[in-house]
Amino acid sequence: MIDKSRVHGGKAGFAALMATTAATALVFGAAPAMAQESVADAATMQSSEDIVVTGSRIRRDRADESTPLLRVDEQVISDRGYISASEALNQLTSNSQALNQADNSGEGSGSGQQFPNLFGLGAGRTLTLLNGRRMVTTSSGLGDAQVDANIIPLGLLERVEVVQGGGAAVYGSDAIAGVVNYVLKDDFEGIELDAQNGISSRGDYHTYSLRGTAGMNFGGGRGNIALDVNYAKTPLLRFADRPLSALGRLTVSNPNDGGPNDGIPSVVEQLDTHFWPFNGNGVIFNTPAPFTRFLTQSNGTALQFDPSGNVVPFDPGSNVGIPFASGGDGFPYRDLVGLRTGVERFTANLIGHYDLTDEITLRTEMLYAHTEGTELPQGQSRTILNYGSYAGPVIFTTANPYLTDEARATLAAANPGFAFGAPLFLSKYFYDLTPDNTQGYKNDTYRALLGLDGEFSAGDRDFYWSVSGSYARVEGKERRWDVDNAKYNNAINAVLSGGQIVCGINADADLTNDDPSCAPINPFGNGNVSAAAQDYVSVRAGLDYTNEQVDLLATFGGDLFYLPAGAAKFSVAYEHRDEQVSYTPLAANQQGLFGGGTMEVAQSAGYNTDELSGELLIPIVDRAMNVPGIQLLELTAAGRYVDNSIAGKEQVWDLGLRWQPIDGVTLRGSRSRNFRAPTLGMLFQPATTTLASTGRDPCDADRITSGVNPQVRYANCLAVFQANPDYGVGPDGENAGLSAEERLALFQSPSENFQRAMVTTGGNPNLRNEVSDTLTYGIVLQPAFVPGLTISADRIEIDLEDGLSPFTTEDFAATCFDNADQDPAVCGAFERLAASDGLNPGGTIVTGTTTTFNAGVVKYRGEVYALDYTFMPGDLGTFHVGVNATHNSLLTTSVTGETFTRTDNTIAKPTWEGRFNLDWTRGKVRVSYQAYYLDETKARFDATIENNPNPIIDSNLTHSISTQFDAGSFILRAGVDNFTDEGPSYPQIAYGDILGRRFWIGAKVTM
Repeated sequence: MIDKSRVHGGKAGFAALMATTAATALVFGAAPAMAQESVADAATMQSSEDIVVTGSRIRRDRADESTPLLRVDEQVISDRGYISASEALNQLTSNSQALNQADNSGEGSGSGQQFPNLFGLGAGRTLTLLNGRRMVTTSSGLGDAQVDANIIPLGLLERVEVVQGGGAAVYGSDAIAGVVNYVLKDDFEGIELDAQNGISSRGDYHTYSLRGTAGMNFGGGRGNIALDVNYAKTPLLRFADRPLSALGRLTVSNPNDGGPNDGIPSVVEQLDTHFWPFNGNGVIFNTPAPFTRFLTQSNGTALQFDPSGNVVPFDPGSNVGIPFASGGDGFPYRDLVGLRTGVERFTANLIGHYDLTDEITLRTEMLYAHTEGTELPQGQSRTILNYGSYAGPVIFTTANPYLTDEARATLAAANPGFAFGAPLFLSKYFYDLTPDNTQGYKNDTYRALLGLDGEFSAGDRDFYWSVSGSYARVEGKERRWDVDNAKYNNAINAVLSGGQIVCGINADADLTNDDPSCAPINPFGNGNVSAAAQDYVSVRAGLDYTNEQVDLLATFGGDLFYLPAGAAKFSVAYEHRDEQVSYTPLAANQQGLFGGGTMEVAQSAGYNTDELSGELLIPIVDRAMNVPGIQLLELTAAGRYVDNSIAGKEQVWDLGLRWQPIDGVTLRGSRSRNFRAPTLGMLFQPATTTLASTGRDPCDADRITSGVNPQVRYANCLAVFQANPDYGVGPDGENAGLSAEERLALFQSPSENFQRAMVTTGGNPNLRNEVSDTLTYGIVLQPAFVPGLTISADRIEIDLEDGLSPFTTEDFAATCFDNADQDPAVCGAFERLAASDGLNPGGTIVTGTTTTFNAGVVKYRGEVYALDYTFMPGDLGTFHVGVNATHNSLLTTSVTGETFTRTDNTIAKPTWEGRFNLDWTRGKVRVSYQAYYLDETKARFDATIENNPNPIIDSNLTHSISTQFDAGSFILRAGVDNFTDEGPSYPQIAYGDILGRRFWIGAKVTM
C-alpha cells in the first residue's frame, strides 16, 4: 500500500525542514550584531565576482542559487586518487554509483561506459554538460542520451557542479533529475606530469594512470593554450576473483514451504550453484526430454566426458532442480559472466582563448577520447536445455570418429541402443569454439568548439554575450566472436573418410554441398577444438554506430533595470541543435548467420531542434532597505520554448525564491516543469527477434507470492491456469489432471533462465515527451559565530508523467499480472505456450517484447544534506570536514498509474546514503579520511521472510585514507581504499565494495 502523503503531499518532509528553520533562526538571531555585520561584509565582497554558475546563464554569486547545487573540486580528486571523472561523481550520495559490475542476475557487467544517474531516476534523466554546453551522446544512438564520464580530461578539470532537481528550462531536454556540469580550467600555465599505480590486497586489480598537462600564455598575456593527455586502465574481474561473488549463490524453491503465511520462505539459498545439465567437457543424455530423467548412466551412475574425451562418472550435485544443483560437476554459475568490465582509455584535450580586444575573447575547445571496455558475456553453449533451437545439444552416434574405442564400449554398455545406431545427446559449454569469449566495446569521441564571448556597458548597465558552435562525433564499435550456425552444423558432423576425419559434407555423394575450408569439430572433452575448426565456424559479430551533433548557441544577458534592492538581471538564449545517429550491424548480423537467425537491419535517423529560453533575477528586498525579518528577498524565473522536428513542441519553466530572514540563514525553493524527448533509438530502433530468456515470470511458483500486490498477482495467474488446463503440465505429462491451484503451485518456468522465448526488440514510434514537475525547498546556514561552517538541507520532490522506460518481457508480465484491471496492450506483449512442446511445460512464456514505453508515472521524494566546515585550531594546521547525505523516502514507478513498484528502501536506492570526509593540512603534509555509509535496507521493496531467505540487507560502511607530501614542484601521494577490507553486505555483491582493500601511490611533478 502506498503512503499517499508521501507520494503527493510531502508534508512530513516540509514539516521537518520548517521545524529546523524555526529553531535555527531563533539560535542564529541571538548572535551578536558584530557577527552579522561581518557576514554581510563577506557577502558583499563575494558578490563583486559574479560568474555563471550551473543552473542558470545569469552571472551571479556562487552561493546565490535557489536550487541545491553541489561541487566536487580538483583537490578532492587528488586526495582520493581518482583516475576518472566517474569516481568523482560517486562522491555524491544523490548519484547512483556506476560500477561496471554484474549483480549475480546472470546479466553481464556492461560496456565500461559510466554515466551520472541522479536519485536513481535513470542515466537518461541526468543531463551532462561540458563548460555549460551540451555534449554528444557517447552510448549507442539506440539507447538513452548519455555521456560517458571517462572522456572528461582530469588534468584540466577544475570542478564538477551538480544541480539536484530539474534544469530543463535553462538547458533543455534530459534535465529531469538534474544537471552535471564539468567545468574546465580557463587558464593553465606550466607543465604537470602525473602518474599513479594501484593494486588490491589480493594482488590483483592493477590500475594505472599516466597524465601530462602543459599550458602557456602568449600574445603578451592576452591568450592561453593548454593541452592535457591522459592514459588510464582498470582491469577485468571474474566472479571467482572475490570470495562473496565466488559463492555461486542463488535461490531455489523451498520444498518445506507450507504456504504464504507460515513464516517459511518460498525459496532458500543455494551455494556453490552449478548448471548440472551441462559442463565444459560434456554431459551425456539418452533423450533430450524430459532430460531430468534420462541422463546416460552406467550401473546407476551418470556419465560425462573428461577433458581428454574419456567417459567418466558424472556427479550432478545435490538438491538437483531445473536447472541448478549445489556442487557437483556441472557448469559453475559463477563462470557464466564476468564480475567487472575492464576499461582502458586515452584522452587528449586542447583548450585555449585569446582576447581579441579588452571586451571580446575568442575561445576554442578540442576533445578526443578513445575508450575500450572488455567484458565476459555468456559464452557458447550447446545444451539439452535448448533442445530444438540452434543452441541445442550435440547429437552423436557410435560412428563419430572422435570417440575412443573405450568411450564407445562404455556408452554401448550404458545404452545398448547406441551400439546399433541410436543417438546420444551431448550437453556442453564450449570454451574453445571461438578464439575468445570476451566482448569488446570501442568508442572514439571527437568534439571541436569555437566561440566568441564578450561584455560591454551601456549607460550604467553591464551586459555580456556569447556565441558558439560545436561539432561532435562518436564512432562506436561492439565486437564479439559468435558461431556461424550453418558452418557449425557442417563441422560438428564429422566422419571418417579415407583414414582421415573430415566434415561429412565433403565425404557424401553430393558434390554441390562440399566446402573445402570445413574443418571438423571434436566436441568431446575440453580444449579439443582445432584452430582450423575455430577459424571455420567463428564469425565476427557486433555493430558500428555513429552519433553526430551540431550545436549552435547564442546567449545575451546583463542588467535589465534597477530596483531599490539592486539590479534586475536577465539572460536570453537561442539554441539550434542537429542530432544524427546511425546503427550498422556487421555483415554476419545482417545475414542472420548466428543465434536465432534474426537478420538485423541497419538504421539511421536524425532530428533538429530550435529552442528559445529566457531568465530573470529580480531583487525585491536587500538589507539596506531595513525591512524587518527580511535581509534579502529575490525571485528567479526561467522559461524555454522547444520546437523539435520529431517530438514536437514543448514549453517548460522554472520559478525560484531566495529569502534571508536573518544573517546566516537562507531559505530557498524552486518549482519547475522539465521534460525529456524520446531519443532516436527509442523511436526508430529496427525490430529484431532473437531467442532469449524472459526474466522472472510472475506466475512461477517462486514468484507467485511476490510483487507489489501478491493477492492480485495470484488471482490473475490462477485465472489463466483455470482457463488453460494444459498450463503447468510437463513434457511427459507430469501434473496432468491436477487442479489449477496445484499446477500453479508446482509451475517452474524454464524461460526465466534459459533462451526459450522469441523476444522482439525494437523502437516505438508512438512515444511522447515525458514531463516532470519538480519542487525543491531548503535552508542554508552560515552562522557568523562559527566561521567557515556551511550547512544545507534541501527537499527534492519529482513527479514524472509519461515516463520513457525500457520495458522487457519481465516488466510487461509483472505489470499484466499485478494489476486488477489488466491492460490488453500490456498483456499482449507476451504469449504463453498453450501446451507442452516436448521440452517446456505448458504456460511457459515463448514470445516476448522489449521496447520503450511511456510508463505512466515516476515519483521521487527525498532530501539532500551537506555540511562544509573549515577551521584552524591554533598552530595544529587546517582541518576540513565535509558531509554529504541523501535521504530517499520514495522512488516508485507505475505503468498504469494505479499499481506502483517501489525501489526506495532497497539495494537500488536505500533510505540513507552518507559520505564523511575529514582533511588535515599542515605545512607540506595533507591527510584525508573518508567514510561511505549505506543504510540497512531490503533486497526488494516487497521482500519478506515469506518470499526471500535474506529479506533485510545489513548496512555497509567502508573507510579510506590517503596522504600527500607537497614539496612544491613535486607531490607524492598514497592511499588505502577500504582499509578495513569491508565486503558488500551479504548476499548482495553490489551493495558495498566488492573490490576490497586497495593500495595506490602516485606522484605529480610541476615545471
